[in-house]
Amino acid sequence: MNKTALYDTHVALGAKMVPFAGFDMPVSYEGVNAEHETVRTGVGVFDVSHMGEFLIEGPKALDLIQMVSSNDASKLTIGKAQYSCLPNETGGIVDDLIVYRIKEETYLLVVNASNIEKDWNHISKYNSQLGAEMRNISDGYSLLAIQGPKAVEAMQSLSSHDLAEIKFYNFVVGDFAGIDHVIISATGYTGSGGFEIYCKNSEVKQIWDKVFEAGADFGIKPIGLAARDTLRLEMGYCLYGNDIDDSTSPFEAGLGWITKFSKDFVNSEALEDEKRRTPERKLVGFELDEKGIPRKDYDIVDGQGKTIGVVTSGTMSPSMGKGIGLGYVPKIFSDVGSKIHIQIRKNRVPATVVKPPFYKQ
Repeated sequence: MNKTALYDTHVALGAKMVPFAGFDMPVSYEGVNAEHETVRTGVGVFDVSHMGEFLIEGPKALDLIQMVSSNDASKLTIGKAQYSCLPNETGGIVDDLIVYRIKEETYLLVVNASNIEKDWNHISKYNSQLGAEMRNISDGYSLLAIQGPKAVEAMQSLSSHDLAEIKFYNFVVGDFAGIDHVIISATGYTGSGGFEIYCKNSEVKQIWDKVFEAGADFGIKPIGLAARDTLRLEMGYCLYGNDIDDSTSPFEAGLGWITKFSKDFVNSEALEDEKRRTPERKLVGFELDEKGIPRKDYDIVDGQGKTIGVVTSGTMSPSMGKGIGLGYVPKIFSDVGSKIHIQIRKNRVPATVVKPPFYKQ
C-alpha cells in the first residue's frame, strides 16, 4: 500500500486510515458530519496527495492534449485551468481530469489516483504519433486542499499573493508557507471555496504545519475522504468509478459542456453523432421524499417496482438532513420533478429528480 508524505502525521492525529486507490488514506478524524460542517462553515484541510500529476511539454504539448481530451485546451492562457475528460474509443470515459497551463508550452494534467497508470498508457499511445515530452511526476508531489469560506482569510498571511484574487479555475505559481514556486490553485471539489497547494513531497510537512498554525484562530481542522465525498455529492460533482467510467459517455453524464467539437479528438465523430441523437439514459440528481439513505448500487425503480436504473452515488446529506444521490435513468424519467423510487432493502422509497447542486449556499 502506498503512503502519502503525510502518512505519519495523519496517524499521529488519530485518523482512521483506509485503503483507497492503492494508498493508505485518512477517511476521517472526528467523524464525517463534524468534518463536513467544518468545511461548509469554516476551513478544513484535505491531504489529496494520492492524485496523479503529468507534465506535458514542448511544441507538441497542446496538440497531444487536444487529441486526448474532450474540452478545448487552446482556450487556456497561462494561469488558467480547465475541467476535461479523456474519452475512450468506445464512447466511454477513461478519466476526468484538470488541465493547467503553466507556461507557453508546459501543461500539468491532474488525474485520479486509481487511474494514473491507465491514463498514462492511454495518453502515451496517442503521443507515439506526436512526440510531446511527457513526465509522470505523481510520486514526487503532494497536494493539499484547503477548503471552506474562511480559507482565504485564514491563509493570507502565508503568501505574498492576494489569495482572494485567484478566481475559480485560475492559479498562480508563487510563495506559500515559506516555500517558493508552489502552485496555488482555485479548483476545489467541495463547493465552499478555498484553494489547493501543489508542492514537492519534501516541502509538504512544512506547509501542513504552517497552515495549521495560521488557521488556529479560525478553527482549522484536518478533513478525511469521507467528508470529501459528502461535500462533492452535495454539489452534484461526478466521482470517477461511481458516476462516470469506461462505459458512460460524457453526454449521458451531463458533461456535454466539456465536450467541444471545435477540434478532432479521440472518438469525437461518434460522440458528435450521440449528441445529435440525445442519449437514451441520463445521470440525474434525486432527493428522497421520505426517510432513508440511498447507497451506491441500490436499484432505482418505477412506481410498479420495475428496475429502471441504479444509484451511482448516494448519502444522507449532512447540510440538508435528507437522502440525496446520483443515478442513471431512462430519458423519460430524467426531467426535473420526475418521480422515481429507490429500493432500500425491502422498502421502495419515493424520490424526486432535482437539478444539482443539492446544496445551495
